[in-house]
Amino acid sequence: MGYFLRIFTLSMMLFSMSTVASAANSFQQGDQGNEVAEIQGQLIDLGYDVIADGEYGPATVDAIRQFQESQGINPDGLVGPATYEALLGRDMPDISRGSSVIARRIVQTSMQYMGVPYVFGGTTPSGFDCSGYVRYVFAQAGIYLPRMADEQYYSTTPISTTELRAGDLVFFSTYTYGPSHVGIYLEDGQFIHASSSRGVSIASLGSSYWTSTYIGARRAL
Repeated sequence: MGYFLRIFTLSMMLFSMSTVASAANSFQQGDQGNEVAEIQGQLIDLGYDVIADGEYGPATVDAIRQFQESQGINPDGLVGPATYEALLGRDMPDISRGSSVIARRIVQTSMQYMGVPYVFGGTTPSGFDCSGYVRYVFAQAGIYLPRMADEQYYSTTPISTTELRAGDLVFFSTYTYGPSHVGIYLEDGQFIHASSSRGVSIASLGSSYWTSTYIGARRAL
């Protein structure tokens, strides 16, 4: 049983990694700009009920899902290479997210839950644990992470502490060995997390406790 459980866990991690990569290389909810407006304009030409305002919002997600279903493409609401080519008839350009609107959206969303109490196993605004909170916040931006902190650690891209930017993940070894606690980096050495003692709150990487338990940073965007 242990062998098959390990195989299943590894398979789920690999699936999660491909899901994160797919989202990072797609136009998705929260994106803005001329390229989004062009996508919306083509949807309008095809009869879908959207506005070409350059804001990839829920109406655009719904229209893309309908279009994907009509083309036999997985209806995930993301405009990846297959959807882009089917919609616009050409290869999809590279997407450079940098400190993108997605990162800003993640930070803004994370701050909305300040003060939500800590609940072990919690995954909703009624109560979060650390990884449940991170997973929930990222899902609001269309990026789907695994449930547990160690799974989130191994399914995202390692970066150095000097590379940290808003929206990255910071991991700690706390109640058990390995990546057992996770937070969302803000800026200036600050991160937001679901603390077992304070609920969703902001902490400093420079504090003695978090410095001593810090094991690294990862990027999901």
